[in-house]
Amino acid sequence: MKEIFARERGGSSGAGGAPPAPAALAAKVRTLGPSMTRSMQRVAEAVAGDPAGCAALTVTGLAELTGTSEATVVRTARLLGYPGYRDLRLALAGLAAQQQSGRAPAITTDIAVDDPIADVVAKLAYDEQQTLADTAAGLDTVQLGAAVTALSTARRTDVYGVGASGLVAQDLTQKLLRIGMLAHAHSDPHLAVTNAVQLRAGDVAIAITHSGSTGDVIEPLRVAFERGATTVAITGRPDGPVTQYADHVLTTSTARESELRPAAMSSRTGQLLVVDCLFVGVAQRTYEKAAPALSASYEALAHRHRS
Repeated sequence: MKEIFARERGGSSGAGGAPPAPAALAAKVRTLGPSMTRSMQRVAEAVAGDPAGCAALTVTGLAELTGTSEATVVRTARLLGYPGYRDLRLALAGLAAQQQSGRAPAITTDIAVDDPIADVVAKLAYDEQQTLADTAAGLDTVQLGAAVTALSTARRTDVYGVGASGLVAQDLTQKLLRIGMLAHAHSDPHLAVTNAVQLRAGDVAIAITHSGSTGDVIEPLRVAFERGATTVAITGRPDGPVTQYADHVLTTSTARESELRPAAMSSRTGQLLVVDCLFVGVAQRTYEKAAPALSASYEALAHRHRS
């Protein structure tokens, strides 16, 4: 087992990587908030809610405002991806400038049982747009590029997902199959592990789990990791258990969960964006093979769409 974990892993860019852009700050808060301590959540919510006001505060001032300690403020800044509080203040100033220029959308409210259908459409559209924007802002393009490189040369790709994530897994494999890649989606945990045992170096295994802690997805990824395959996690929790078996971590964001909009709905939006990014990246890298394969699949199915 020691040799297994000695493998060089890409992982997600934490505090040691480049600080996220100002536009990504709110997305990071929404993504990481549930895994923070309550005191850190107060700091994160304060900086996301009033970036201009917090940018003007010293570390001591922000600690007093949120009823926390200076150490908590610094730890929160680092968890959000900034080397220290000074870097976070610079990002807050940038975010405040963007908001003042009118680029920040108004915050929507949750869907109520008695909302008119027109309001439901407007609120869902806003939440979908916000989820996509947050996912794009927080997506590590270095990790994405590495995952695309692995997929482009893979002998075989296995994708694991259950429930709503299983639908996303099927979407990715169908896309890869249409450009001539060998790919399989597995939602049955027994079959997933059985297939993972057959993987080796040169293969790719992808786990899709918003919570980052779905056992039926983590187990086959662990097996694939131990067999030497390149492993990728698409998750809304970059600190979740699934990431310990992932060479590359692609983080998604979600809209706020509510009674009428469960996590499965909002998480799927971000996951599908990441899947599309992977597919287009692979198609670009393998264009000479992908283009004829895609054309052939269109031609093979065209007669089914004619009256």
